[in-house]
Amino acid sequence: MQQITLSEAQQQVDTWIKTVGVRYFSELTNMAILTEEVGELARIMARTYGDQSFKKSDIGKNLSDEMADILWVLICLANQTGVNLTEAFVQNLQKKNLRDADRHKNNPKLNG
Repeated sequence: MQQITLSEAQQQVDTWIKTVGVRYFSELTNMAILTEEVGELARIMARTYGDQSFKKSDIGKNLSDEMADILWVLICLANQTGVNLTEAFVQNLQKKNLRDADRHKNNPKLNG
């Protein structure tokens, strides 16, 4: 299995968009596509782990592919808006470590 960093993923998506994909969709279009992809993931989650049964149209859909579709569009949006996902993720993790250092440990709902 090939391992790539977030930075490499951003570069690979950018290269693909500019060669195979011709150009990026607008940011607003990509935001709508991201929402659509999250809905597709939710549908598979509801049928796999929830109470809904599968429909014929759900056959062939898989969790990892739906998650990858979400990641792809999120990377597109990051590239379009100048967000370095590696830096953003590291900063977000630091924020969570500071803000939530004891929050979850002290949550009776998680420790009951």
